[in-house]
Amino acid sequence: MTTFDFLLQGLMVAMQPMNLLYALIGVTLGTAVGVLPGIGPALTVALLLPVTYRLDPAGSLIMFAGIYYGGMYGGSTTSILLNTPGESSSIVTALEGNKMARKGRGGPALATAAIGSFVAGLIATIGLAFIAPFIVKLALVFGPREYFALMVLAFVTVSSAFGDSTLRGLTSLFIGFALAIIGIDQLSGQARLSFGVPDLLDGVEVTTLAVAMFAIGETLYIAAQGDTGEEKVEAVRGSVWMNAQDWARSWKAWLRGTVIGFPIGAMPAGGAEIGTFLSYAAEKRLTKYPEEFGHGAIEGVAGPEAANNASAAGTLVPLLTLGLPTTATAAIMLAGFQQYGLQPGPLLFATNPQLVWGLIASLLIANFMLLVLNLPLVGLWVKLLTIPKPWLYSGILLFATLGTIGANPSVFELGMLLAFGLLGYGMRILGYPIAPVVVGLILGPLAEQQLRRALAISQGDPTVLFTSPIAAVLLLIAFAALVVPLILRARGRGQVLSQLAASED
Repeated sequence: MTTFDFLLQGLMVAMQPMNLLYALIGVTLGTAVGVLPGIGPALTVALLLPVTYRLDPAGSLIMFAGIYYGGMYGGSTTSILLNTPGESSSIVTALEGNKMARKGRGGPALATAAIGSFVAGLIATIGLAFIAPFIVKLALVFGPREYFALMVLAFVTVSSAFGDSTLRGLTSLFIGFALAIIGIDQLSGQARLSFGVPDLLDGVEVTTLAVAMFAIGETLYIAAQGDTGEEKVEAVRGSVWMNAQDWARSWKAWLRGTVIGFPIGAMPAGGAEIGTFLSYAAEKRLTKYPEEFGHGAIEGVAGPEAANNASAAGTLVPLLTLGLPTTATAAIMLAGFQQYGLQPGPLLFATNPQLVWGLIASLLIANFMLLVLNLPLVGLWVKLLTIPKPWLYSGILLFATLGTIGANPSVFELGMLLAFGLLGYGMRILGYPIAPVVVGLILGPLAEQQLRRALAISQGDPTVLFTSPIAAVLLLIAFAALVVPLILRARGRGQVLSQLAASED
């Protein structure tokens, strides 16, 4: 069957009434959380993990993907009207978007962001549909040693991508590894680090950890920041639509942003933030109106917003084809797959193609839904900013607790939720990223299993990991991804010290 055939089958799955409802709920929730500063799609998906535990897997995953796409859309609203990005990937949008709003052109800024997001999401989703089968064919030749090398690359890049320090990212990852070895050993059947507690024999629940670290820990951290002062929301004055000149200046920026954002989102060490900054730099270099940049250039909104949403589809390429998350939301979505006993990767395309292609096709539908929701209902999204923060954060804590109890009614599980929530809060205070902990818990056992299989086949010879060309290249890339940033950082620090010494002389 061709990609078109699979995509048509996926559309039939996505067009089922219940799946359309899940997609609508997802994009609506995603837009709402994107608008609210500090509450991103990762936190929302984590909150919904225990609630959707007994629901249909396809519908739940479609809803999670809708939340991801909606969060990317919604972040532009607060960036433009409030100058406060709802998502870190919307920081660049605030540079020009808020300037446009202050000049009374908030409507065209919101319009170019919404339409650019739609165009980029549509093109990038089609790109996902056509690229994924090729990556799956490549991954099907992987054996245990290639999979282990791929996991090592994922661990290094995830640790480097999240947070400002590679060392802190690796520390968070090893916390996840420590939690991953609790329970019954998969190969020997022996209990490990259970300390005689029967509840620990099944290991640490990924759902409980994700909800605790993202919902409880993040909410406590945000609430602890206190009131940051009154924030002024710029009113949307005049027409919401764009004029002919706005269209002429935007459409090329949309396409360029898509081309920049999609491959960067698909990279193991990518991320939407990198794509948006590169897109903004490209538009600033190519514009015919350089004097407007910094004062409200519409290209500075169109390009980064397109790159932002294209990267969301790009992120799903390694997640669906290789089971590797490159963003915090992708890590939580990986936990969502696992709670239904599904492991994203090449075998999922073979064993459960309806679910995978239904999920990909639902992204096309979600894009149309988001375009309809964003422009006419912009006034409603702005009103969300008036919700008192104490109500918002206390509601999140209540919802997280009730969801965990509903999925696993155990006092011990509730105690673990509280303990991990406090751990997440402490890590946020100390500047340690949270996503690597979840990635370590999910992928740690898989990496251990593949390593032990490779060593069993080679009768304990560790050099077998380097005799495979694919595994050797992946391990070499992982080593470079770990060492090169440290060398560059040390060189930059040395240059700063030499400059200081020269200035003192």
